[in-house]
Amino acid sequence: MQSFLEEVVADIIHTAQISDDLVLVVPSKRAGVFLLQQFSKVTKTASFAPTIVTIEEFVKQLSGLRYASGTQLIFELYHVYQELHKEEAESFYSFSKWGNTLLQDFNEIDRYLIPPQEIFSYLSAIQETNHWYVQPNKTPMIESYIRFWKSLKPLYDAFKDHLTQLGVGYQGMIYRKAEENIGEFATSIQPHSHFFIGFNALNAAESSIIQTLLSKEKATVYWDIDPCFLKDHLHDAGLFIRSYLKQWPYYSANAPKGPAPTYHSQKNIRIVGVPKNVSQAKYVGALLEELQDSDRHALKNTAVVLGNEHLLNPVLNSMPASISNINVTMGYPVANTPAASLFNEFIALYVTPQYKGWYYNDLLSFIAHPYIQSLFKTPQKTTSELAGSIKEKNWVYITPQHIQQLSSEDMEVLSLLFSKDYTSPTALLNACDTLLLLLKDLFTSETDPISLQYLVQFHVVFNELKEYMATYDFIKDLKSFQSLYKELLAIETIDFYGEPLEGVQLMGMLESRNLDFETVIITSVNEGVLPSGKTNSSFIPFDLKKEFKLPTYKEKDAVYTYHFYRLLQRARNVYLLYNTEADVLEGGEKSRFITQLLTDDSGEKNISHVVALPAMELPVQENEIIAKDLSVLTVLQERAQKGFSPTFLSQYIRNPIDFYKKYVLGIQEAVNVEEVIAANTFGTVIHSCMEALYTPFIGSQLSPDKLKKLFPDIPRVVKEHYKEHYPNVSLESGQNLIAYHVIQRYIEKFITSEIKESSKHTIELLALEEPFKTSLAIPTVDFPVFLRGTLDRVDKKDGVLRILDYKTGNAKNSEVEITDWESLISDPDKGKAFQLLCYALMYSQKHQPEAFEAAIIPFRNQEAGLLTFAFKESVGKSPKNTSITANTMDLFREQLVQLIETICNQQEAFVAKQL
Repeated sequence: MQSFLEEVVADIIHTAQISDDLVLVVPSKRAGVFLLQQFSKVTKTASFAPTIVTIEEFVKQLSGLRYASGTQLIFELYHVYQELHKEEAESFYSFSKWGNTLLQDFNEIDRYLIPPQEIFSYLSAIQETNHWYVQPNKTPMIESYIRFWKSLKPLYDAFKDHLTQLGVGYQGMIYRKAEENIGEFATSIQPHSHFFIGFNALNAAESSIIQTLLSKEKATVYWDIDPCFLKDHLHDAGLFIRSYLKQWPYYSANAPKGPAPTYHSQKNIRIVGVPKNVSQAKYVGALLEELQDSDRHALKNTAVVLGNEHLLNPVLNSMPASISNINVTMGYPVANTPAASLFNEFIALYVTPQYKGWYYNDLLSFIAHPYIQSLFKTPQKTTSELAGSIKEKNWVYITPQHIQQLSSEDMEVLSLLFSKDYTSPTALLNACDTLLLLLKDLFTSETDPISLQYLVQFHVVFNELKEYMATYDFIKDLKSFQSLYKELLAIETIDFYGEPLEGVQLMGMLESRNLDFETVIITSVNEGVLPSGKTNSSFIPFDLKKEFKLPTYKEKDAVYTYHFYRLLQRARNVYLLYNTEADVLEGGEKSRFITQLLTDDSGEKNISHVVALPAMELPVQENEIIAKDLSVLTVLQERAQKGFSPTFLSQYIRNPIDFYKKYVLGIQEAVNVEEVIAANTFGTVIHSCMEALYTPFIGSQLSPDKLKKLFPDIPRVVKEHYKEHYPNVSLESGQNLIAYHVIQRYIEKFITSEIKESSKHTIELLALEEPFKTSLAIPTVDFPVFLRGTLDRVDKKDGVLRILDYKTGNAKNSEVEITDWESLISDPDKGKAFQLLCYALMYSQKHQPEAFEAAIIPFRNQEAGLLTFAFKESVGKSPKNTSITANTMDLFREQLVQLIETICNQQEAFVAKQL
């Protein structure tokens, strides 16, 4: 089957004399390359090739103006805006957030030849109506708002005049100027000397230009569309061309050129659902390899069209090694390179100044960047020294002074990266330049051409920044500098070099215009991607756009529809990939285009629909088992000599594997910076404060008068112990200030409850934070075993001895009540009861009281009262026995001995528990 360009070239050669006077206007440079190749194939004799230009180049020649870059336009617009608004003008940083939207609206107004006075009058009237209210006088803010909308027409006029003086323009301005000049241009060219090839959605200026040339018989237009889309008045693929054929006077007497019935030819269409974007990239790679294996020439006429162009990098990385020729028509965004992430982080460190310093996570993330690591002489040592100091000294915020305390060999690089002097855009830009030169020298010595190419592009960006900052004086703050940097970075790309006519063609949807392939693979055919959906970055309301015939999301969807179906027209094998896992960021459900294909009259098309999933094998869950060798017993013996703590034993009950890792191998939890006081530190501070406040009362009876005298000292004591256990933090704001006041409140509430209790009961304080270490007789263990721990408080209430344990976390009655003794060493939820009985055992072996109680003081929920250990005959409301006697200790000792025997038995392996 002939491609569209083959048909066009054949017709042009048949009807016109080929020379450089013949001008062929195409939608894109890509189409021009393939068009020129087709001329070279069919031309038999040597001759000058026709002049091939894109529509933008053609319009620029007509207008006599040059295209200004997006960055130059935003600067020039702000310059004009400043002159008009004087001291009322916003900063460049604030302006940049809406300036690009305004530029886009100016562009649309001119491209569609809208009378500016009319549309701006409508727009200001609409905004004034929207902010109408009953009060006779508007607020200053509303007055300013209405004044802004009324100033758009003067800003538009002044901006265009300013650009005209510079000899440049934005796209719409150039199009409007070209449309004004087309009449004069048409009289100066030869008849039928211009050919417009493969256009679809024309703006009003393009439409007027082409119609003028058609009416004067100076041009020919070739439409790339199947007649079936023209006949179907509901199908969006033919929306624009149908309107041209109906509305342009030329077609009332002339038939259109180009439409050919190809869509209903024999096709194999495979619709493939693939989970997530990366899986689509992997599927594309596997599919190309399969096509190449089946026919080694198949890839010469194959195109991969990326619905979502962010898939470029994953697709390139998924290409099989056997495919040597890949032609990429898109540039690789510089913003996606490692150099971009480096400079983004570096600039961000200084844009949001912290009077406290740099946030430690941002700093650690920055120095972990591969490029920074490569600059260090001793990267591992420098990084570990800095990270170690941050964790050891709990630096949540780091200042240059903190950096200078390090004794690193890389201090020169660190001083460049972390300085207090980068407070102006010029200083920060110079620092970026210095960093770039250091990296350039490094990559030159290491012969790393790819990284060097990245740096070349950044050199371009930084030079542009210098130029703009030298020309314009409104880049005064770092936020404006960052905004400009991001603006420049967003438009920079690294071009791929290769043979444009060889191998697999990898392109975006717009690059596919006018091109036909036998095999087409389209990715991301999801709603929100193809088509892109109802996005509206414009100040012009939808109703006003409809009134002035400006494009809305309806026309935008029709553009995507045309490109999609045009790709299918002449293809024989089509693969449509969509993401089965719909989400906001990666597109919605499968595209309406797929649904439409499945429901339309398919003609000769053979459509299959499958969901591709990677082969998966679920691992069989196996309990982790670790045998005990002599080294394990040696460690256990050493710990037994020092004394097993209740926490140590509770860890084994909870999970023997975690016990093995923590206490046998010595793998501790990572030391992290405490930005907000951690739960264990919070508890330590309360323990420490309670000891400091109550120590004077040891050996005496508590009384309301004594306890009331503690209140004035609470803030001072809490502050001292907070600083002692959690240094280098500010208690002036944030969550740490809240935690500081919570600790005070907990202690005040406890002392208040103690005042009530001591007024009704006799409470004698016997001990605080008393350490114990007692020996245990374990029959099957041939080395000494000790139990150790620290009792938070021992007192007597109305003559009843109480062992009390402070808890600042969650605690419930069910955790200190048991119905059978075996649960103490088998149920992790009884861990608090187990710990209380351990403390009780240590105390009873030393002091041998007849009967006593053990309880938890729950600081988090003091209203619940003490949580006292109790034994019950059954679950439910059966009577509780809270008294701990010699018999209680004997029953507990049996369970404790059994637990320690299990831990120390070499034949009993560590077996993971399923929690």
